[in-house]
Amino acid sequence: MGKRKFSGLEITLMVMFIMVLVVAVALIAVLATGELVTPECPNILLAERVDCFPEAGASEERCFERGCCWSPLGLSNVPWCFFSSNHGYTIWIEEAWLERKEAPSMFGADILELSFTAEMQTENRLRFKITDAKQTRFEVPHEHVQSQSSSPTGPLNYELELLDNPFGVRIRRASTKKVLFDTSMGPLVFADQYLQLSAKLASDNIYGLGEHVHQSFRHSVDWKTWPIFTRDAFPNGGTHNLYGHYPYFTCLEDESGKSFGVFLMNSNAMDVTLQPAPAVTYRTIGGVLDFYIMLGDTPEAIVQEFTMLVGRPTIPPYWSLGFQLSRWDYGSLEEVKKTVERNRAIGLPYDVQYTDIDYMENKKDFTYDMMNFKDLPQFADYMHEHGQKYIPILDPAISTKKLISGPYGPYDRGNRMKAWITESDGKTPLVGEVWPGETVFPDYTNQACIDWWIDEISMFHKEVKHDAIWIDMNEVASFVRGSNKGCADNTLNYPPFTPNILDKVLYSKTLCMDAKQAWGNHYDVHSLYGYSMVLATDKQVFGGNRSFILTRSSFPGVGKYSGHWLGDNAANWNDIKFSITGMLEFNLFGVPYIGADICGFFDNTTEELCSRWMQVGAFYPFSRNHNAQGYKAQDPAAFGVNSTVVKTSKHYLEIRYTLLPYLYTLFYKAHVSGDTVVRPVMHEFYSDNATWTVDRQFLWGAHLLITPVLDGVDTVKAYIPDAVWYNYETGERIKERKVHVDMYLPADKLGLHIRGGAILPTQRPAVTTTNSRRSPMGLIIALDDNNQASGELFWDDGDSRGILVYFVFRTVMHSGYVDPNDLVFENITILGVSTLPTNVTFTEGGVVSIVPESSIQYDIVKKVLYLRGLHLQLRKNYVVTWDESLSILQRFNCHPEDDAKETLCLARGCLWEPSDVPGIPWCYYPSDYGYAPVSVLETPSGWSFDILRNNKYPSPRTLSRDISTLRVEITYLTEHSLRFKIFDPVEKRYEVPVPLNLPSSPETDEAKRTYEVRVVHEPFGIRVVRKATGTIIWDSSVPGFTFSDQFIQISTRLPSKYIYGFGETEHSSFKHDLNWRTWGMFTKDQPPGNELNCYGVHPFYMGLETTAHAHGVLLLNSNAMDVTLQPTPAITYRTIGGILDFYMVMGPTPELVVQEYTAMIGRPVLPAYWSLGFQLCRYGYKNDQEIADLYKEMIANNIPYDVQYADIDYMERQVDFKLNPAFKGLPKVVQDMRKEGMRFIFILDPAISGNETGYPAYERGINENVFIRWPAEIGDGIVFGKVWPDYPNVIVNESLDWDTQVEYYRAYTAFPDFFQSRTAVWWHREIADFYANVMEFDGLWIDMNEPASFVHGTVWEKCLGPSVYDHPPYMPRLESKEQGLNHKTLCMNSQQVLPDGTAVKHYDVHNLYGWSHTKPTYDRNMPHALQQVTGKRGIVVTRSTYPSSGQWAGHWLGDNSASWDQLYKSIIGMMEFSLFGISYTGADICGFFNKAEFEMCLRWMQLGAFYPYSRNHNGKGNPRQDPSAWNITFAEASRDVLNIRYTLLPYLYTLMYEAHTLGSTVVRPLLHEFVNDRVTWDIDKQFLWGPALLITPALGEGVTEVYGYLPDTRWYDYHTAKAMDVRGQFVNMHTPLNHINLHVRGGHILPWQKPENNTYYSRSNPLGLIVALDDSGKAEGSLFWDDGEGIGEFFSSSVAKHLWPASTHGSAGSQTTPCSGQTAYAWQPGPTP
Repeated sequence: MGKRKFSGLEITLMVMFIMVLVVAVALIAVLATGELVTPECPNILLAERVDCFPEAGASEERCFERGCCWSPLGLSNVPWCFFSSNHGYTIWIEEAWLERKEAPSMFGADILELSFTAEMQTENRLRFKITDAKQTRFEVPHEHVQSQSSSPTGPLNYELELLDNPFGVRIRRASTKKVLFDTSMGPLVFADQYLQLSAKLASDNIYGLGEHVHQSFRHSVDWKTWPIFTRDAFPNGGTHNLYGHYPYFTCLEDESGKSFGVFLMNSNAMDVTLQPAPAVTYRTIGGVLDFYIMLGDTPEAIVQEFTMLVGRPTIPPYWSLGFQLSRWDYGSLEEVKKTVERNRAIGLPYDVQYTDIDYMENKKDFTYDMMNFKDLPQFADYMHEHGQKYIPILDPAISTKKLISGPYGPYDRGNRMKAWITESDGKTPLVGEVWPGETVFPDYTNQACIDWWIDEISMFHKEVKHDAIWIDMNEVASFVRGSNKGCADNTLNYPPFTPNILDKVLYSKTLCMDAKQAWGNHYDVHSLYGYSMVLATDKQVFGGNRSFILTRSSFPGVGKYSGHWLGDNAANWNDIKFSITGMLEFNLFGVPYIGADICGFFDNTTEELCSRWMQVGAFYPFSRNHNAQGYKAQDPAAFGVNSTVVKTSKHYLEIRYTLLPYLYTLFYKAHVSGDTVVRPVMHEFYSDNATWTVDRQFLWGAHLLITPVLDGVDTVKAYIPDAVWYNYETGERIKERKVHVDMYLPADKLGLHIRGGAILPTQRPAVTTTNSRRSPMGLIIALDDNNQASGELFWDDGDSRGILVYFVFRTVMHSGYVDPNDLVFENITILGVSTLPTNVTFTEGGVVSIVPESSIQYDIVKKVLYLRGLHLQLRKNYVVTWDESLSILQRFNCHPEDDAKETLCLARGCLWEPSDVPGIPWCYYPSDYGYAPVSVLETPSGWSFDILRNNKYPSPRTLSRDISTLRVEITYLTEHSLRFKIFDPVEKRYEVPVPLNLPSSPETDEAKRTYEVRVVHEPFGIRVVRKATGTIIWDSSVPGFTFSDQFIQISTRLPSKYIYGFGETEHSSFKHDLNWRTWGMFTKDQPPGNELNCYGVHPFYMGLETTAHAHGVLLLNSNAMDVTLQPTPAITYRTIGGILDFYMVMGPTPELVVQEYTAMIGRPVLPAYWSLGFQLCRYGYKNDQEIADLYKEMIANNIPYDVQYADIDYMERQVDFKLNPAFKGLPKVVQDMRKEGMRFIFILDPAISGNETGYPAYERGINENVFIRWPAEIGDGIVFGKVWPDYPNVIVNESLDWDTQVEYYRAYTAFPDFFQSRTAVWWHREIADFYANVMEFDGLWIDMNEPASFVHGTVWEKCLGPSVYDHPPYMPRLESKEQGLNHKTLCMNSQQVLPDGTAVKHYDVHNLYGWSHTKPTYDRNMPHALQQVTGKRGIVVTRSTYPSSGQWAGHWLGDNSASWDQLYKSIIGMMEFSLFGISYTGADICGFFNKAEFEMCLRWMQLGAFYPYSRNHNGKGNPRQDPSAWNITFAEASRDVLNIRYTLLPYLYTLMYEAHTLGSTVVRPLLHEFVNDRVTWDIDKQFLWGPALLITPALGEGVTEVYGYLPDTRWYDYHTAKAMDVRGQFVNMHTPLNHINLHVRGGHILPWQKPENNTYYSRSNPLGLIVALDDSGKAEGSLFWDDGEGIGEFFSSSVAKHLWPASTHGSAGSQTTPCSGQTAYAWQPGPTP
């Protein structure tokens, strides 16, 4: 037949018909939707198309009906139908209200109005939720995930942006502004049964989503769709849904490691599509869109964040980490026992035996087969006799049929309890079919069902003892579709859209979706079935032992209670591979107790496959061999005793059991921190993109790399990450790193490597954990590139609920848990030891023991050191050391001078080895450089012996004579203090003349002493050990000890890197930087600056130990010195004279260290009460009228203010004791101010003008010989310098440069020698004359007493005598050191005379000048002092200080600058002076130099209001910066914060009294109160007043929020009295410009008083109490009260230890009770009384 041809008419009619058809379709669409939409098709990349037709059957017409865009392609994966711009919602941001845009519907029932909420839950976690604005929808009733009641406490690490049209959510990382999650790439769809959201992601490194079989760990983004809906299915490598429901993934952003996690809290059936944009699309058919976005700096941190949200993983019982055997259908208990016995017979490590459903009677729960398993009730005992455990299986489905013997109790009781899931009527139990036949299904969301389930388990446990429960078939599985009645035709069973789940029917192999449970429709809660069953099962109790559950079905949070196995796999090479990815993913999901059925569940295995599977399975956290009915046995012994399976199984299980302490510790870390156990390689090496796809290898924790064979080969392609690695089995270091290798692994081997830097705890293996836990323990120490290693051990009884003990060690083993097995560390293996050690020692309790050679083995080829037979007890503390070539961090600098060269180094007998590491000394001491002791003798009170220099080394400095024989004296001062002194026993050397308060007799009772001292011989060193912990806190047995005439060096190792103190220098952190930092100490007129020695010298530090104990060390040496801190950690002292005289106090708390130190050097002065008021000063007042006017302005502004100063401008030509004519009215101004309660302080410098006529101070000084002179043998005249005094009759031209002004105008000045008693008499008389004849005052400010001079040495700048003292052989690291010690001070050959008449060089006592000046200025115990002149207590403020200066004076931090950094550095300075025993301290508020800026000065006023010494002071030539100088805003803010200060002055005064009497700190570092909280060890931008007031100032420009820490106790906001709802966290504190954050600590009582304009008036007001209750409703406090300025005995009133609500009262002798009749405000959570 030929082809028919159409006529023209026919063709025309056909075209018209097609056009009408298209129009008709469009009209139908319009009629159906009520919308006529022309798709607006965006011009986007193919990779960014969002599928508008996810189901099958897409066509152009159907796409158009949905208002979407059609663009067919040859690429089948790319959607042809994709969303137009018409779809989505718009948002009304103010109301967080979403309104649907007009567009066709995809599946009907669209919800037109939605609500959007966002919660910034933590700094790293954001939640946003989208739901129906008008009707409640189903939400997952998760046991652990809840809305947050508190706000984040620190700055957010993310930013949230809302896009309005169309609505979108964009989340950025705050630090980089990188967009992480952006939903604007596709529209939001929200219908009743179809919810869709797409988001573009920051990277295509996506891991997670489940449960499926993923053939690679990193997801493909090639348009892969993964259905999520719990299902009983086989994990055979398809893309179908499996047992668990995990809409969660981690995304690694880039090589930085920064990552984020995304969790959709939704339990409905869903699809998740990944596409190349990269992007993710969620399509779920119910519930709400409840997203949690988590940010972290590493992928591991994301797991920690996720488990913090859903619940940290359980810590399983120790025995559950042993190997386990199971199979379905042993057939009889006899066969089970045969399996047990044959595996026992081969010596297989093996802890647990299972029985599957065949043990039951006809597969019914809570029964056992009375014929084939008749002895099952005794089987657990049979296992326990050999230290093994027994676990039976339980399925959820309960048979409706009777037992052979009669009624089936569990079913009958469940009926009575109404425990079952019902049909849609809510009454009729839904009936399905599982293993026992017809069954009903427990509703574990129903409390009645939970009670029934617990009772059934309990009854069955009494009948058949078992040790844990294995729950299966809980997806929930049924063998019929829906029910035995089928399922109704409704939208729950047949929703408009069905995700791409297996069989494409929701109720396939499960229940009808309209079935009813207590939590809701089964449609909504189906995927929660296994989760709810786990929650119910966890409530069963095996006595006091830790519960253990193994579940097949799971949901996020299940890991908190249960482990999981990867389901019914098969015996093939694919499934062994897939198990690795599965384990890695479940560690992401927070279920680290994970493993696959070893050797495969289905099918017969082969010996090769089973051998390889047993190898890798030995490193599954859950290690179980399990197979199915009808297949041959595959337990190892079934292959025969000589089989490869048996040999390799035993070998690797013995390694597993050896490493179980490490594995158990990993589970502890997972439990407390959320760490992974089986860890992806990329979690540790994320910066190496080659690791991002590694999924055929895995790590145990951070340190054990497992490389299994997963195919029938003997060579595998493996990746060796960038680290040092050691072969576990040989101990050898491998040379490869950061490279792929072909790893040869014959049939009996898998790859196993230890990472350098690890310390792995081990235990001698046995065939069960019961026996292995009795075996000796050991350590494997694998050294890294820096010869460092660290590790952890968690150890308890392995089974009890609760956590008992946790250890952290480097090469130190700590203990506190007493193991009943009296465990010992027997063997230590150290990998990577480059040379044979000369000796190995261990120290316990101060006793150093040498490991005998018979216990030491060294493999020179493998570089492995074996220590055997050590017998170190777990319950004791040891330090194990071995000597080998020094690591670079163990070097001690032999050439600290700047010009180190190899020739100079070798000439000193030292070693030269350049290094690329900054700071590492290239020239360093050999190991035996130093001294060795002779005739060592210990007595009950200490030690005394000589030490001899090792003269094989040349003298390092020819100008400084070495002293070859030294005397060492060690004195046990008290139970908590000791002294060690090293000196020349032949020629007396200078010793510091500062008296200390030492006991009259030493502590001779060894039992009372908290320390032990050991003397090390070569090189000589002293070790001081804390008895309580075994910590070595001082160990000077290091090379480099040098003692010569003008160079003394001693080094010591430190117990930790936490060192505080040394001064006076500006430090940028309170905790010292130990990165080879050197700090010079030599008093100098030097404004604060980086690494510049300043006004005082304090060779004292406080050290923290890793145990949170503290100690303090003072070197009593007043010569110029420096100290080097290095990361060993260690410290090196270098001083250029005197002797070594060390004093150590043992604490053990930081606060006790200060108390013990000040007991030794002298308690801090108690200042007059008025000196705690606010104070004003400036250098540059032109006349007395300026001071009078300032006072009036302060009064007018009502700003509290107690003290006014005059700087040197009040003096005539800056000459002490002479009044400037411009200030002739000052005495009257001062008199008037004092009448109104004000106080006045004027400045005095020590330098006395020598160019005056008729100047009594100088003339009497000459007559009484009080000035420093040259020694007679070189000059015998006064050593003149130049300071502030000008020549008489000159007019200073200030436009000239400084040096010219000094030359032309500055007079000669003489310097009093304040050591001499006659100088004290002279000084007192000059002060008294001024007070009586010129002007009264209340306190003295002494300055320039370093001593400072404006010329170098003398007015001629030529020093007499030997130059070796001005330019010593070694010049410490000092400012302008190249100009000599006499730079800006006196010549070092100047002579001073000590009180005992001994003449000394200024070289030795320069650093004591300020100390010697302060003592006669104040000391009430001397006949010539401030207090005798005024008759009152007063206050002295000094610039230069030395240990014990705090007895007489306070200190300000010197001539700082008006810059922001000086605010936080002032806190560090105050905290350091708290350590030094100087409580009355502060900085010049708003800065001395430079012009202050408004905001900075205001913030400084707020901070300065909490300086103990609170003074605003600035320098000449700068504008005024006092509070009245700005504007009303500044004045009001200053007044407000000073009013707080004045309110709390009774508390501050009490703290000052406690410092004076007890030595406690006033400005207190947080670590002093919270030393067990290691976060506080680094905090230096907050501080405490005493124990109870926390000050958190704003310290930066433009800051309106301060990130502050609230330690773990109850805190109250001072301003609101509200209890804070966080503790132990950093908090973002709102800090507007007029606010400083103050918090009162619960448990404390603070006395207060209504403020006034000065303390004269405020002290007349009634007192009150703030009672801040602690968690137990208690509080205590104290009050010291006296007249505030008297001299002598003090009166004290106490309100200590009065518990609220008991009345608070006290007595003050005969005085009126200060608190009489006043209100005590009790602060507690809730309304404030």
